[in-house]
Amino acid sequence: MMRRILVASLFVGLLVGWAGLALAADRYWVTNPTSQANLLVQVVRPRGFSGGRLPALVLVPGGRSASDAFLRPTPGGSQAQEIADHGFAVAVFDPDGRGASGGTEDDGGFVQQDGLAAVIRFAASLPDVDPAAIGLVSYSYGVTMATGALARHPDLSVLFVIDWEGPANRDDTGGCGKDKVGHLQGHPCSDEGFWSEREASTFILELRIPYQRLQSREDHAQPDVDHALFLIANATSEEYGGHGRAPWTRLNDLEPNRVYTQDSLPALPPGGGILQRRIGDVALELVALFAPRVVEGRGQETRLGTLT
Repeated sequence: MMRRILVASLFVGLLVGWAGLALAADRYWVTNPTSQANLLVQVVRPRGFSGGRLPALVLVPGGRSASDAFLRPTPGGSQAQEIADHGFAVAVFDPDGRGASGGTEDDGGFVQQDGLAAVIRFAASLPDVDPAAIGLVSYSYGVTMATGALARHPDLSVLFVIDWEGPANRDDTGGCGKDKVGHLQGHPCSDEGFWSEREASTFILELRIPYQRLQSREDHAQPDVDHALFLIANATSEEYGGHGRAPWTRLNDLEPNRVYTQDSLPALPPGGGILQRRIGDVALELVALFAPRVVEGRGQETRLGTLT
């Protein structure tokens, strides 16, 4: 009996400790200029951070989830905290109609895309964030909101986008493909007005920043990896055989600026969230590749890009 009490007390203590770490986020409110809804934004910084400017990541939740998906207690504090401890200010938010935010659920359409744009602009204004080193990280269906915001707001201060296993279009999300998958089933597949706001494969054609795709061979939601090949092809510049305008694209850690077919499908890692846990490392690599460097010379400071 005493042993069970001790074990239970230890377990409760761990939960309290993890919760304390997970809730170490500053809370802000940002207004979506389109809906006028107040959106909850929470920012997690590295443990032990004592000042200066940090690169930042804005995390976009998948499906109809909100910021709590990134702030749940874990042994590492939370998913957001684990990423922040790589040296980032990490901003998470509740889109319109989710969590503590006002407004109405928009399923990744123009309204929520405009809300995300407002969140990115807010993150860039924080005094401890380097506005020239902001990355956007989308999870699953969050790719629709992310690519839509970037395509429709090309002035956003975003250095790169990381997409973890995001679906491409209505075939993946609306049950319009042969596999009948997706959480937006019920919307007619012929409703062009609805789908014109919610297909990442279209938005990504306008992407003008580096695009990193993270993809397992067993996708977390789709029956195959066709959607990953499609998005890589639509983002990659025509110079490299794609259809898009991005200056650099990459699937996992493979050779940049490559497009693939089922006949040329590369080896992919197993599923199970392995790539999710690598997001902090991947983001650090992209900051090192693409963030402007300040070089002193002749009394001036000149920002030099490192795009390769």
